[in-house]
This record gives sequence, structure tokens and C-alpha cells, in this order.
Amino acid sequence: MKAILLCLLTTLLISGCGPQTAAPSYDVRIALDGSQQHYSLSRALTIDQLLEYANIELGALDRISHPPVAQIADGMLITIVRVQEDEQCERRDLPYERRLLPKEGLPPGSQQLGQVGALGVEEACYRLLIEDGQEARRIPLDEPLIIREPVAEIIYTSPDQSAAPLAFSGRLSYINHGNAWTIDRHTSRKTALTSDQNLDSLVFDQNEAGSMLLFTSETEPSDDFFNELWMLATDGSAPPKRLAPSDVLYAEWRPRSSNTLAYSTAEPGVGALPWKALNNLWLMRVDLESGHALTIEEALPETSGGFYGYWGTTFAWSPLGDQMAWARPHGIGLVDFERRRALTLADYAVFHSASSWIWLSSLSWSFDGKLLASTVHALPLGNEPPETSPIFDVSVSSADGRFAAPLKLEAGMWAAPSFSPSRAGADGQASDGYLAWLQARQPRNSMHGEYDLMIADRDGSNSRRLFPPPGQAGLQRRDTGLSPVDFAWSPDARHIALTYLGDIWLLDVATGDATQLTFDGGSSNPIWTG
Repeated sequence: MKAILLCLLTTLLISGCGPQTAAPSYDVRIALDGSQQHYSLSRALTIDQLLEYANIELGALDRISHPPVAQIADGMLITIVRVQEDEQCERRDLPYERRLLPKEGLPPGSQQLGQVGALGVEEACYRLLIEDGQEARRIPLDEPLIIREPVAEIIYTSPDQSAAPLAFSGRLSYINHGNAWTIDRHTSRKTALTSDQNLDSLVFDQNEAGSMLLFTSETEPSDDFFNELWMLATDGSAPPKRLAPSDVLYAEWRPRSSNTLAYSTAEPGVGALPWKALNNLWLMRVDLESGHALTIEEALPETSGGFYGYWGTTFAWSPLGDQMAWARPHGIGLVDFERRRALTLADYAVFHSASSWIWLSSLSWSFDGKLLASTVHALPLGNEPPETSPIFDVSVSSADGRFAAPLKLEAGMWAAPSFSPSRAGADGQASDGYLAWLQARQPRNSMHGEYDLMIADRDGSNSRRLFPPPGQAGLQRRDTGLSPVDFAWSPDARHIALTYLGDIWLLDVATGDATQLTFDGGSSNPIWTG
């Protein structure tokens, strides 16, 4: 019995001193929100289970260092990066450029501030990725949006060139950088007539004697009207005088009358339209000393003007001042002053320009008042609608309406045919004069194309190119207003003044010699009388 007990005791002692299986233990750390949390676990879990045990929820964009289905391991560091998305827009300045531009009239070596520069503003929007409260990445949502374009600083400098000395007949006036200038009978006699008028080029006309100008000036955007009509003596003896009409689209001195002018008005435009023409016509006598209206008489009542009549009607006095022609988008005709109505000489399809401006024919009377030259929107050559026809012809009509005939086919929409004044022939007798026009180099793509100045006898015969020389860039229309002037005849028909690349040039009709008169690229609308 003792032996049995001894054996049992020995067995128990041996079993108590032998190896035993330890319980599992997992020491895990979770790095989150800038700190670490420690967990000691006695059983294996997946990382998903651990996060649930620790009451940690992952956001849709959060990143975790280990796959959620993986099992934890002793000593494991699990890192969680909190990720958020946001959108942010910021505005930043856009630098402006500084431009040095020549300007007529400045003393040699001098400068003048023409326009104060201003920073532009653009807005850029981004999608932001924010990791643990810090921006990690920004992704542009779109191209930056220009809130305000920068305004260039413009510094005017004196031109480094001057016109060659040359005498000519009459007085040549023009617009330069929004002001009126004149040259009296010699290139050395060039004078600025205004300094701060801001001419809009809708009206720029000189009387037969060359002594008085008419022009329109832009007004402030806050004003109730978009321009004002002014009168100015070309000898500089008095400041400009404002006349009664405002919102004027056309005005012209009446030939053979010392103080009468015709004008037409509009209403300020709405939206994208610059104005809404009233298509009326008024005759006004003015006091040349004060500018006060002596009489105002209605010649044509207000009308819609037909298709696209909002753009307006342009007019042209005959050289004798006894007739007046008109042009509207759909045709040309004459004014019947006695019955106060518009008589039609030629109809054609309105040209669809796909712009807010509307094409109108120019008008030119022969010096004897018997013929009227114009540009006609011709029928299409193919199956396109008449309104989109690219064909424009130079046409001549008789003032009595008995005939109208094309003189030059496919001349281009800016052909602007112009009869010259009477000229002296070889025998000293007056001849019929010339006809000049601008010929498109690509007649079927003439809206934005280049042109050459052509000259011919009055009947269109003996035509030749006068300017520019071969190989040079052509003339291009810059102004799509109602009746901009590209070139003008001298009173003796020996010269033509025209705008070329923004400057006024003087052309000798007989020799073709060209003399540059301005040198700053800011000139337009030459007119020549006297």
C-alpha cells in the first residue's frame, strides 16, 4: 500500500514539474489621429474585427496600412490615415503688360501716359485631398476663369518719322486716336483739332470749303444717350460746339449751303445691340457762331427700316445739294423730299453677317449729280440662299432711275466705289473724272480679306491697280460701322488719301507715288474738301 501511494506521489510531482502550454497574447498598436492606441489581446482577430472591438470606423476615403481581412500579429503597428475631399476656389492677380506706342503730335523724345494699367483677376478651382488634416494634393477642376482681363499700360511716344514735304489742293482731315486732325494744303501743316473728344467715327464730315467739321463723340456709359453731335472750325479759331441732336448715326453738311446739315438718329441699344435706328431724316440750319439750331425740319418720318432696320440707314447728298441717296440693308434709293418718302432704285437680299453689325452699301455721286455708284449684294452662284451669297458687285445707277448696270463684277463687300471730282483734261477742259474702288483679292471671301485700290475712267474702262505695290499686304476693313470712309479724293482729282495699316497715305493718281502722312497706326476716315 505504501508502495502504491509513493508511486502516485512520484507521478504527481513529475507531472507538476513538466512543460505546460501558455495562453496566446497579441500586443497591437493602432496609429490614428496623431496618437497611438495599444491593445493586448488573447486571441487572434482580423483587422476588421480589431477595429470593431476598438470602436474605430473608417471613412470612405480613409487609408489603412494593412488589408482589413488580414489577421493581427504580435507587435503589429496598424496605421490609419484619415482622408477627406474638399473644393476650393481662389482668386489671383494677372499681371498687365506695358506697351510703348507711337502717337502723332508729341514733341520729339517725349512720352505721354495713354492708359493706366490694371491687374486682371482669374479664379481657379481645385479638388483638395486632405490627409490627417493636412493638404496632400490639389487637382484642378477646370481651366482658370478670367474674372477681369488685365488692362495694359499704354505709354505714347513721339513717332520717329515725319511726312515728306508735299503740296496738294484743299484740306485733308482724319481721325487719329479718337481725335480730329487736319492737314491744310501741305504735309508740313498738320494740326490736331481736338485733344479729348473720343470721336466714334459714326459721323465725320467736312463742308465744301473745308472750313467746318461735323463729328460725333462717345458719351459716358451712365449717360442716357450714346453719342453727341459736334461742330468745329478747322482753322482752330474756336473750341468745338455741341449741336442739339444726340444718338446720331448719320450727319452731313449740305452742299451749296453754308449752314444746313442733314442727320438721322437712333435709340440706345438693348443687350448686344449698340443702338436701334429710327431710320428718320432731319434737316437743320445752325448758327455757325453759337451752334444753336435755327430751324429743324423733318425730311423722312421714323420707320422700322425694313429687314434688320435696327442697324440704320445711311445717306449721301448729291454734289449740288438737290438730291439725296439712301442705303439700307436691302437696297438703295433716293429721298423724295416733297412727299417725305424713300424711293427705291435697287433691291437685293440682306446679307447675313452672323454678327450684330449689318452690311450696308456705300454711296457715291458723280460730280455732276447724274450717276450714283454703289455696291450691290448680288445673287449667289450656287444653291446657297440669297442672304448668304458671297458675291458683291460695283454698280452704277442713273439719278433719274432709268438704268442701273454692274460696272465691276465680284468686287467684294467693302468695294466702296467713289467717283472723283471733275478733273482738267490735256486740253485744259473738264473731263468726266475717274471711278475708284477697292477690289477684293478673294472676291468670294471678301468680308475679312485683303483689297487693292483700283482706278478707272468713269465708265469703268482702263482700270488699273493704284495701291499697294505688288507683293505688299492688301487693305483690310477695320471699321464695320454704318459708313466708314476708306479713301477720299482730293478736290482736283490728282490725289487719293487712304487708310493703310492704320495710317493715312497720299497717292498720286497719275504716277502711283505713295507718301505716308501718319506714323502711329491710329488713323482712319480721311475726308477731303476745299
